[in-house]
Amino acid sequence: MKKILITTLLAVTASAWAQSPASVEIKDPWVRATVAQQKATGAFMQLTAKADSKLVEVKSPVAGVAEIHEMAMDKDVMKMRQVPGLALPAGKAVDLKPGGFHVMLLDLKAQVKVGDVVPFTLVFEGKDGQRESVEIKALARPLNIAAPAGGMKGEMKPAEAHKH
Repeated sequence: MKKILITTLLAVTASAWAQSPASVEIKDPWVRATVAQQKATGAFMQLTAKADSKLVEVKSPVAGVAEIHEMAMDKDVMKMRQVPGLALPAGKAVDLKPGGFHVMLLDLKAQVKVGDVVPFTLVFEGKDGQRESVEIKALARPLNIAAPAGGMKGEMKPAEAHKH
């Protein structure tokens, strides 16, 4: 009887794990550093899910509010808006990057300085509605740094120069 119970529990646990929406690979998470008194910044990373799922919530103790945002062109105007979730198709890398989908940290509790490590909780939801949280840490990079060139960890390139 004991053997059957253990076998059943292992099978259920393995099944739940295999369908876990948090089977998401998270690459190169980073946050843009801020200047003093700045109350918002962005966080960026690459997400690749093993099974269809979506990113539905983000939390961070450094901000009063953390939201999933999208920047998109609308009639020649760049607009940013909150989205309720971000689809993660199985096996397809989804980039959260400047100028596209990203995490917006609002109502910052303190300045985010270069080299700071910012903790996050990412909440993923599978097709079955099951949610799972994943804890990550993102390194703060300088204000004038864009995403890593070619997706290589640690390699950074200056952002395009701002021209008037």
